Amino acid sequence: PPLQISDVPSGAKSLVLIVDDPDAPSGLFTHWMVWNISPQSSGVAEGSTPKGVQGTNDFGKSGYGGPCPPSGTHRYYFKIFALDRELDLPFGAKRGQLDAAIKNHVLAQGELIGRYFRKK
Repeated sequence: PPLQISDVPSGAKSLVLIVDDPDAPSGLFTHWMVWNISPQSSGVAEGSTPKGVQGTNDFGKSGYGGPCPPSGTHRYYFKIFALDRELDLPFGAKRGQLDAAIKNHVLAQGELIGRYFRKK
């Protein structure tokens, strides 16, 4: 979906986007991570990738991995974090590295929750 970003704190130096599914059979499943997005960004158009650095998702690839739940309805969280700094993480970093890097640097956050189920 398109994402709109607003009310970013004036002290923000970068934004982070994380998309994940907490309802995956194996637990939290990360579909997308992008960091060092400009805090002046007003959003992400549907089908586009924001300018920034992408991490490795739980499909083992960088970039967005769309929903494909095995069964039942799954929630997909699209989370934006405003940080007080840019991150020194390389392209392809994993979720644990990103979580550790943003700890104690989040000025504000927002989220959009979507639901999806596989049609039979």
